[in-house]
Amino acid sequence: MLPREELLKGVENRETVARVIDQAEQAIKTWEVVLTDFLSPPELAEIQRVFNRLTEVQLVAWGGYPQAERQRIAIARAEMPLDESQVSLVALEIAGNFLFDTATHRDFLGAMLGTGIVREKTGDIIVLGERGAQAIVAPELAEFLEMNLKQVRSVPVKTQPIDINELKVREPKKKELTTVEASLRLDAIASAGFGMSRSKMVDLIDSGDVRVNWKEVTQASSQVKSGDLIAIRSKGRLEVGEIAVTKKDRYRVQLTRYM
Repeated sequence: MLPREELLKGVENRETVARVIDQAEQAIKTWEVVLTDFLSPPELAEIQRVFNRLTEVQLVAWGGYPQAERQRIAIARAEMPLDESQVSLVALEIAGNFLFDTATHRDFLGAMLGTGIVREKTGDIIVLGERGAQAIVAPELAEFLEMNLKQVRSVPVKTQPIDINELKVREPKKKELTTVEASLRLDAIASAGFGMSRSKMVDLIDSGDVRVNWKEVTQASSQVKSGDLIAIRSKGRLEVGEIAVTKKDRYRVQLTRYM
């Protein structure tokens, strides 16, 4: 048995992590690969942090393409072979003429959930403008959505499975920048990276809108390090790159902002 209470100490997404611990115990007992539902980035990061302490099991996360936000995790005993191909996913095309009635990510997700399915069985949705969208779902939903997803907004759509390699994934827009700061405080680095005032950034941190490596951070004085990912709700993400100390004992920090 896994040290359940010890693993759950201090976790944010307690219910989700507890469910994955149950699935890990099932994988250990049955010698089978067990799959989770789709998980959000904060849930994924927390589960990976928790399970890094364990040697009995291994995890592989996959959402259909390298930058996928929502992913499923395959769990298996440490001695078993495990790779991305064992994470079951299906890609769907939701095709229609959206030239005169543009649909957003929210519209496509709403139409899918309106058929009666749950969010946990759906991965990323890639909006293709006037042509519709592509969605990644758990395999057991493919036939159901093919039969039941017939309209998004006012537009009739045809929903059908496609090969996962047909996903039209756009590379994220990114901007490289360098800042020189007196410290590596979160408010200093994040305000430089997101191009906003320090006071505005402190307000965002205080209100719980800022996450570092998908963990909520409410202390503006928290220190960041190379490799950290800073995310702000609705404003994108910032990756902290190389950090060097200048002759004047300040910090030159390479940043990549994803928009």
